Order: sequence, then structure tokens, then C-alpha cells
Amino acid sequence: MAVNDEAAVRPFRALVPTRLWADVRPGVWLAAGLVAAFLLLFFVLPVARVFVTAFLDGDNSLTLGHFGTFFAQDLMRESFFNSLYVAVMSAICAALIAVPLAYFTVRFDFRGAILIQTLGVLPLIMPPFVGAVALQLVFGRSGTLNLLLGDWFGFTLPIMDGLNGVIFVEAIHYFPFILMNLTVALRNIDGAMEEAAMNLGCKGWRLFWRVIFPLALPGFVAGASLVFVKVFDDLGTPLVMGQTNMLAPQAYLRITQVGLEDPTGYVISVIMILFSIAAMVVSARALKGRDFSTLQKGGASIQRRRLSPTEAALAYLWIGVILLITLSPHLGVLLLSFAKVWSFSPLPDAYTLAHYATVFQDSSGMIRNTLIYCGLAAGLDVVLGVTIAYLILRTRLPARQWLDWIATASLAVPGIVLAIGFLRLFKGVTVPGTDVLLTSTWLAIMLAYAVRRLPYALRSCMAALQQVHISLEEAAESVGATKMRSIRRVLVPLMTGGILAGFVTSFITAAVELSATIMLVSADSQAPMSYGIYLYMQSVAGRGPGAALGVLAILVVAVGTYLSHRVVERTASRFVPAKEHSV
Repeated sequence: MAVNDEAAVRPFRALVPTRLWADVRPGVWLAAGLVAAFLLLFFVLPVARVFVTAFLDGDNSLTLGHFGTFFAQDLMRESFFNSLYVAVMSAICAALIAVPLAYFTVRFDFRGAILIQTLGVLPLIMPPFVGAVALQLVFGRSGTLNLLLGDWFGFTLPIMDGLNGVIFVEAIHYFPFILMNLTVALRNIDGAMEEAAMNLGCKGWRLFWRVIFPLALPGFVAGASLVFVKVFDDLGTPLVMGQTNMLAPQAYLRITQVGLEDPTGYVISVIMILFSIAAMVVSARALKGRDFSTLQKGGASIQRRRLSPTEAALAYLWIGVILLITLSPHLGVLLLSFAKVWSFSPLPDAYTLAHYATVFQDSSGMIRNTLIYCGLAAGLDVVLGVTIAYLILRTRLPARQWLDWIATASLAVPGIVLAIGFLRLFKGVTVPGTDVLLTSTWLAIMLAYAVRRLPYALRSCMAALQQVHISLEEAAESVGATKMRSIRRVLVPLMTGGILAGFVTSFITAAVELSATIMLVSADSQAPMSYGIYLYMQSVAGRGPGAALGVLAILVVAVGTYLSHRVVERTASRFVPAKEHSV
């Protein structure tokens, strides 16, 4: 009897792989095909044209000799370890800033929480090299703080010296990645989990460390991994601060000064790509096998506790100090935008509005271009991010993890390398129906922005989808909803916070993209604000108009960020008990 049973089961076992493939719906195959085509055409192939240079010898034969040459040079080894040190320390310092801000604004009920979250995101809009200039004016050897400390107390603080200065600038600039993703993750925690822990005697710091923070870990890891990778390939900040002994500046100098055919710059690019993939793999492994989803999304989130007057005063004081430090680049740029002269003095010697008059007269088109390019790129990133997240977490699509790996790898590709790949791959290609070269249009700039910023939206969408239990979709389908209807009416609304976080992050980081912009702008009429700020900042006389243009960019994104937070709050308030909603 056992033999007959085994013989009966064997044919069905042979069909298991075929059935797994057959279970994938045609719509899933279509979505995967469109995403794969986009990544292949606008990322894989352009980067491949640059990537192979690192492995080609002078006679076009394959070789690993360029990597040996790289590690044989003292400068390159030093640059490698410096970049790794700066990236790790920047992620740690950014977490020390972001975690308390996110927890306080979500956990406690006090006025100004949305305003604090909005102000906390503002550092991302400022181009890193502009932030470094402003921080040198405030915290540098001859900056405001040290001049006052020297006059009053007779000592100064070397905050902006060496690699530690780069870490200081990077942590202030990129901590919003952790703040935005962690805030959304904290909001998505089911309040019943907290109540159950409190009923068992878990309170205070132990409640946060053992219950709340672990449940929000997907958002924290998503933000921290972005900080690490972004700092690892940052170019502008080290260059402005004179720290060229890091990987990204060395890649830039090799490509632009030694020549496009010099392989060392491409070897550095390969190393940066590998470390980007490694960082994301490590973050994924850290969360593997752990369930962070909750079932009761119709219930309340974690309880907001009212602060006593003393606690509120201390909280406002602490948050005020942190925001004062993190917003010091903006204060410096604001003062610089009005300054006639600012040199070796705590504050500008005289003020003027002439810089803003110059900007409105000469750069109004740059503001419009920035809104168009970055808005379209961020919208495209959100669509791709939601699609890839769904394919990975909700389908049995074969090799679906490759979509995540390929999209994430774009984060570590220097913008100048991607731009060179665009120029080489699409050389002679015209826009369909016209005689205009694709590389001479604003479409190339927008596509480069979308490719470079896709990982930001993807990580936010992945974190949001991880916290939506699959049983919620199954419940909608069990009462007659189609798969697309359940996605549109159940899944996407529950992911609204993560989607908005991904859109805002992609938008404001695209607005400060510089290296790819320099290569792809073919006419002044196509220039966005980042390019205009860069041109102004090339000379001391132009720093005033450049700062004025930076202030306008900050205001545009601040309004957009504030509105997005309002939408998140209203969306969360709509999720009342399920009996009041119908699918």
C-alpha cells in the first residue's frame, strides 16, 4: 500500500515547479517586464558601458590588473578606508539625531509635531556643497561659533576639521532619511501591541527598546542603509571641505582630469556599487525571518501621552537645540543670501536684497525646471517602487529579488558615471517623431534623476508593505474584490505614508543632484536650480545669489513636505473600524 501511495504522489511532485510558474498571473509578468525593461534600458546598459572599462586592458582584453593597481596605491587604500569610516560614523550620528525626534513627535502629544517633522526634513533640500559652505561660516575655525567662543572663553572647537567635519556635515544633511522612514513605521504600529506590553509591566525605556523600536525596525533599517550608501558615494561635501582622500572625489578627479579612458575611476565606481549592494543585502539579512506586520490596522496606533509642563519644557528645549544645529546650514545660507560682506565676523557686516533681485531676474526658469524634472522623476520612482515591492513581497515571480538588487545598485553609481553612460549609450538616438537628440533634451536629465533616486522610494515602499499583513488583502478578496481592486482600495491606502515618504525623499534629493546634471545639461534653458546654485557658488561674488536661490529651493520643498505630512495625518484618521468601510 505504501508503494502504491508513493507511486501516486510522484507525478504530482514533478509538477510542483511548473505549477509555481503557472501560479504567476499574466498581469504580474507584464508589470515585471515593464520594470525590467526600464531598469535595463536606463540603468544596466548605460552603467555596463562604463563598468566594463574597469576590466578591460589597453588591447581590450579582460584583466583584473586595474584592481591590483588600485589597492597597491597608498592614496587609494587610504581613500577606501576613509570612505568606509565616514559612512559608518555618519549613519550612527544621523541615528542619534533622528530616532529621538521621530519618537518624540509620534509618541507624545504636544504642539508643533508636524512642524518639527517638516523642519527635520529640510536638510535634504540643500545641496551638500552649499551646506558645507554654510556650516563652515557657522562652525568653521573662523565661523560664528568659534569666534564667539574665542572672544568669551578663549578656546575654539575643531568641529569642521578633517574627516570629522565631513561626518558632521553628512549626518546633518542625511539624517532625514531615518527620520522620515522611522516616523512612518512608528505610526503604523498597532496600539494593541503597546497596551499588551504595558499590561505585563513593560514601561518607559524598556517598552521602547523591547517593543516599539523592534516593531519599527524596518523603517529604521531602511533609513540607516540609505544614509550609509549615500554618504559612501557623496562627492560634493568632501570636495568643498578639501577632503579628496575619499573614494567619490578620487573617482571624480580621475574621470574629469586624467581622462575618460583612465580605468582607476571606473574601478572606484565598481567598488562603490559592490558596497552599495552589500549594505542593502546586510540590511535585508538583518530583517530576514522576522515578522513586523500587524493585523489590527483599523485600530489606533501607539498611544500619545501628554507631557507635564516640566517634561514639555525639557522636550522643547532638547528638540530646539537639535533643530538649531541641524538647521544651522539653512540659517547660514539665509544670512549669506542677504549679506553684502561676511568674512571673519560672527554675522554679516551689511545686508542687501540685490541677490534675490538677481535670482528672480536670471533664474526663474531654473525653479520651474526643478519642479518639472523632480516631480516627474519622483512620481515615476513611486510607481516603480510600489510595483517592485509588491512583486517581491506578494508574488511568486521567479528571480523577483533581482529587481530589488538592480534598482538598489543605482544608489551607489556616481552621477557622473551614469551621465557618461547615457551619453555613450544614447549617442545619435533621437526622440521618437523628432530629429532632436535624446541626450540634448530635459528627458535625459529627468530619467537620470529617476534612476538615481529610485532606491529611496523603493526602500520606503518596501518598509510600508512589510507592515501590511497579507490577510487584509485576502479578506477583501474573500468578499468579492478583484486583485487589482484590493490593491487599489486596501493595499495602497495602507501604504500611503510610505509612498508619500518615498515621493518626498526622491523629489528633494533629486533637487540637489549635481554631478549628473553638469554632464547632461546642454543649454541654460534646461538648467535646474542645483546647476544654477553650483554656477553661482564658483566665485565669492556669486555666493550671495547662489544662497538666495538655495533659500527659494528650501521654501518650495518645505511647503511640499508640510502638505505631505498633512495628507498622512488625514489619511491615518480615515482608517476607522472596518465596519464603517466597504471594499
